[in-house]
Amino acid sequence: MKNRDEKPRAVVHLVGAGPGDPELLTLKALRLIEAADVVVYDRLVSLEIMALVPEGASRINVGKQPNCHPVPQNEINQLLASLAKPGRLVVRLKGGDPFLFGRGSEEAAHLYACGIDYKVVPGVTSASGCAAAVGLPLTHRGLSRGVRFVTGHCREDAPLDFDWRGLADPETTLVVYMGRANMAQIAVRLIAEGLAAATPVLAVCNGTQPSQRHVIAPLGEISQATSDADLDGPVLFVIGAVASLASELGIDAGLAEIPPPILEASHG
Repeated sequence: MKNRDEKPRAVVHLVGAGPGDPELLTLKALRLIEAADVVVYDRLVSLEIMALVPEGASRINVGKQPNCHPVPQNEINQLLASLAKPGRLVVRLKGGDPFLFGRGSEEAAHLYACGIDYKVVPGVTSASGCAAAVGLPLTHRGLSRGVRFVTGHCREDAPLDFDWRGLADPETTLVVYMGRANMAQIAVRLIAEGLAAATPVLAVCNGTQPSQRHVIAPLGEISQATSDADLDGPVLFVIGAVASLASELGIDAGLAEIPPPILEASHG
């Protein structure tokens, strides 16, 4: 039985904002955002979702970009701990899901070490959100028996050190987050381990948002195709036989010809 004199504990809500479309927020995420006193957010949280934050709430931008981390992770951890006060609704808002390449578990561990409660609100991850926005499945009977998620860059920009042979499985869909800068290297390593250079790849930029664009090209050409398309925003890559379904599903190639215009996906 709870002691009625027991004081409420400080808590931080680690909330997944999904891939950008506010209609893909969970009901719980929306409720917390609309009631927040403080929102600590990343650069991948869309403007449409940030517009849901109450006018009087504090907004703290701790967003990172490749090779540019204005607020180091340890400072973000400390900031969350300092903001947590009993009765204050603190939302740590992250693009996609907070525990999938979002470093949410590092923040949770720090909060726990400080004696602060945390609650995790999952979000639609970019892999499923972006693929669905274009109309492409991540698995398909006879083409893909599983899905693997990897990040396209390593901690502190260290060299990529993956199980390349394991990733080069033609019966698995490989989804690469944050991989634009290293996509040429990733393609070379996958091809060297036996994945066909003709393997189709979907690259989606700003998935689920009004500015969404996409390119479909063979693995051996996807880095150049993405560069030629001049995609402005975060890009997610879906590598595997599922991308060969594009024509069957009414999905255009995005950049069948260069130069632009870049065509929107069409689902009929």
